Amino acid sequence: MRTLLLTRSDVSRNLQAPLLLEDLREAFRTDALARTVAPQRARASLHAEGTALVLFPGSLPAIPAYSVKVHAKFPGQSPAIRGVVHLHDVATGELMAVMDAGHLTAVRTGVVGALSADVLARPDASRVALIGAGRQAVLQLKSLRLVRSLTHVRVFDTAPERSLAFATRMYQELNLPVRMAETLEEAVSDADIVVTATWSRHPFLHPGMVRPGTHLIALGADEPGKTELSAELLRQSRFIVDHRGLAVSTGAAGAVGLGEEAIHAELGEVLAGLKPGRTSEADVTVFAAVGLPFQDLAAAWHVYQSAQGDDAVGGLDFDA
Repeated sequence: MRTLLLTRSDVSRNLQAPLLLEDLREAFRTDALARTVAPQRARASLHAEGTALVLFPGSLPAIPAYSVKVHAKFPGQSPAIRGVVHLHDVATGELMAVMDAGHLTAVRTGVVGALSADVLARPDASRVALIGAGRQAVLQLKSLRLVRSLTHVRVFDTAPERSLAFATRMYQELNLPVRMAETLEEAVSDADIVVTATWSRHPFLHPGMVRPGTHLIALGADEPGKTELSAELLRQSRFIVDHRGLAVSTGAAGAVGLGEEAIHAELGEVLAGLKPGRTSEADVTVFAAVGLPFQDLAAAWHVYQSAQGDDAVGGLDFDA
């Protein structure tokens, strides 16, 4: 069997965010209604601040493949996340593809954040605050434009030069008013949607800092020790996660000492109509994600199908 080998540029060329949005919408629904296997995350600390992570098995009933993702996180490096996704035939175990995980993960995370906004943010939400001016902030902003008409954006980062560079770049790329905020409080003061994508190990958003009706997308607390939102803010919000157990063991809930009782629903349950999402204009909604194997599978399968017609993609027969 010929195994496709996809570099970062191959993945980028074959990954279409608008189509992936709908693929992931259906994947979340399916996972809520027919979860086939429990998601596994194996993590090991490396020297300095690096971590190695394995996510497996990505499984969905409608996809004849499963995924295993192996990657490393090194804050301060560029890119901070490097690794590969393996796509296997679910019936035989044959290796169908090996593809860059960094870009795939970044794009699918951006699209998942936008999916949460589509379901949970107010229909008229148009003002965005981005906390953290890294690569994920770029993809969150671009993905949010798939589900909402944005009018202005404020960005805050602990390194002002990053905020300024981000604002300049995004204004030029998107022709959208993007301004640097001098303080965290300024950034979130009038936002309808707040995105946190940081490496923070201390809560920095608390009750009273965001307006009634705000939707928060919290992405930083995806492993033990990382936290962005305070326990009080989560308790006072409609708190939605991608997976209850992992939100407690390795995500935003457990990071501030909360258990499953603080979680209102999983995003898939809201999408499947099993649990309500926003119930009033004044609700503060929070979506906190750790990232799940089935999300990797949906994105990898999307890329694999597109790559079938891409003559530039290389391959190798590992059984030769």
